[in-house]
Amino acid sequence: MIEPDYRLDGYAPADTWIKTLFRQVFEMEQHTLAVLAEHHTPDNTHSYFLLHDTAATWGPPNTPQVLALHLRRDTTASTYRFEHARLPLAAMAQSWLIQRGCPADAIMLGPDVGTDPADDTTRALEQRVREDADRFSFLDNYIRDDPDDMVTLVVLRSRDESDPARIRVLCEEADLDAGTHTLREGGFANVADALDWCEARLDQQEVYLPPVDRVNPRTTGPAPRPPAPPARSVPGRSR
Repeated sequence: MIEPDYRLDGYAPADTWIKTLFRQVFEMEQHTLAVLAEHHTPDNTHSYFLLHDTAATWGPPNTPQVLALHLRRDTTASTYRFEHARLPLAAMAQSWLIQRGCPADAIMLGPDVGTDPADDTTRALEQRVREDADRFSFLDNYIRDDPDDMVTLVVLRSRDESDPARIRVLCEEADLDAGTHTLREGGFANVADALDWCEARLDQQEVYLPPVDRVNPRTTGPAPRPPAPPARSVPGRSR
């Protein structure tokens, strides 16, 4: 496991809040964080990290295990600021970093990092997730961290109000023996139907993930209020 080197020698936090938050999230837990990918700009003003929180499996249920970190250094004042997000899929974390200026090809996973996409469908969908961040809002995720059934479910909402499949579910299943994973997408007319599907999948029922282009809009009552977005921005840091 490669622990992150934040390259902050000679730099101080821009304020007390940044110092406290960075210490709590990254410095105190550094021994549990594994670098999946990283990129540093030639002028040393920006660093982008894709990290795996190896301790997340022992934390609260459904805690996303991927951390995205964007560090910004003021080389004149010798201070730094940062923002970060905890996300359930590596492709989502890559998208978050790309939105903040990281070159897409610089934050891709290496061939010996994690599991490999099992097929072209997975590769194409992961690429779309990296590119389509502005089209969807992240509502929730569910994680089964069982070696015999490794599954991550992500519930998204399309920002296109004319989309009959306003609610999407991404289902990632990992085969640790083969060292591969698959990613599939389903479409739902409302949050309730999507959550029902997620519950059935987590109960290991044989459920059919409905195609996005075959959703029949219907109403099943008010949709549950989604949780707060997982991304956190440090005060004073504009997005």
